[in-house]
This record gives sequence, structure tokens and C-alpha cells, in this order.
Amino acid sequence: MNLDNFALTSEKTLIFGILNITPDSFSDGGEFLDPSKAIEQAKKLKLNGADVIDIGGESTRPGATRITSEEELKRVLPVIEVLAAENFVISIDTMRAEVAAAAVEKGAKFINDVSGGKSDPKMFETVAELNVPYILMHWRAHSKSMDELAIYQDLILEVKQELKTQIEAALSHKIKLENLIIDPGLGFAKNPAHNWKILSNISQFKDLGLPLLVGHSRKRFLNELSQIEKQDQQFKDFATAAISYQLAMDDIWAVRVHDAKSTSAAINAAHRFKQEKI
Repeated sequence: MNLDNFALTSEKTLIFGILNITPDSFSDGGEFLDPSKAIEQAKKLKLNGADVIDIGGESTRPGATRITSEEELKRVLPVIEVLAAENFVISIDTMRAEVAAAAVEKGAKFINDVSGGKSDPKMFETVAELNVPYILMHWRAHSKSMDELAIYQDLILEVKQELKTQIEAALSHKIKLENLIIDPGLGFAKNPAHNWKILSNISQFKDLGLPLLVGHSRKRFLNELSQIEKQDQQFKDFATAAISYQLAMDDIWAVRVHDAKSTSAAINAAHRFKQEKI
């Protein structure tokens, strides 16, 4: 797929299908650690409507312990190499410049950095050299301590300002403006009320003038919608799809989800509604 299809003016909200090659991710840890199972899941995601496969080898769930760069590379590179050879569009979900560079060399087309350049001081320089689209997320700290930093006086204003600071830092390192995509970082140093407020005010982030990606899939704040005490993954996929529908109606550039089929149906419905309004 040509990256021209991923322009800011894309007619439909795009789907980044999540592929966690980890033993400890909050939703699917351990399911796709085996490379053959990861490749099978990537094919399922694409068949069900994912435009991009977002591959991560390190969990960023609350409280997660960091792994070494060697382990991260060991998990993701074999899978990226196989999928790239089959013309999958791949995003590497990493906070490490070393992993980003190796993944792009193997065929990844996007770098998705949940730290927004704050974790690795070499990231911006590396992204500028690689000259690929870069997803810059709002982030305050690693998983061990991020929940302690979910304190805001003016949530939307502060998240936007902190994103703007990182955007300016990225541009100062010669990352091209047209390569920047932003993510408000639901769940990262944000409590459930913060997440809902960001989603309700998502259009305000368009003021930053960049494509927006939103990652809301199966996150903890969706649990409050259910009357069942035990976490229900299918319920959260339904809730995820409902939010994806609204984001598509708001012309958000892309969503990042675990279940591509339900979100694809929601986005296609939103697109059809918008066509009727023209």
C-alpha cells in the first residue's frame, strides 16, 4: 500500500491494528509471543479491515517493567521482516531509537512512540534521518509512575501545550512537519474522567494542525460502562467500536484498536452516514 493513501485528507478514518508481541500486555499478553502466531494475527487484522499493523515488543500497561532493547528487537524484527515481505504496512510501537531504526530497516513505515520523544534522547534525531511518519503521543512518565502524574488544572489546555512543546522539539531536530502525527495519549498519566473529557473534546486537538491518532481500545476506563465486575473483553470491543464510530464522525485521521472487525464496521457506517450528508 502506498503511503500516499495515509494523507491527512484520507476519506475514511484509518485503522491501526494492534499486534503485541509481549508476555505481559494488559489485554492480550502472551497470545502472540510466538512469531507464527503473531504473523497469523497480523493477517487476521488485515483481513478484518486494519490498514496498518502496529507492532510492539514492550508492554506499556500501567506498572509494566521495562525490558532490554535486545529483547525488544528479538521479539519484533522477525515478524516485521516476514510481514514487510508480504507488503503489509507496518508501524513499530517503540520508545527506543535503536528499535525504531532497526524496524524501519526491516520494512516498517511508521514509528509510533508513546513517549513522544521523551524516553530516548536519540529518537528525534533518528526519526529525522529515517524520514518516515512519526506518531508523537502525549506522555509524562514510564508505566511505573505515570498514574501518579495524572494531575491537571486544565486538562485539554495542558495536554495540548505539552504536545506542542514536543512538536516544536521534533521540528527543531529537523523532523518534517508532514511526517508528524499526534496522539493525546488516553490512559497515560490520565484517569478515566480525563480520558472521557479528551474524547469529548477531541476536535480541539485539531488546532495543532496535525493528523490525530487515538488509542482507546480495551482500556481500563471502558470498564465503568459495564455492570459486570469481571473484565469483559468483548464488551470493551463493542465500546471501542462505538467510540471509533464517533471519532470517524469527527474526521479523526486514525484509531488504534485490537479488534479490527468491529471498528471497521463502525467506521464504514460513519463514512456512509457522512456521504449521505453531502
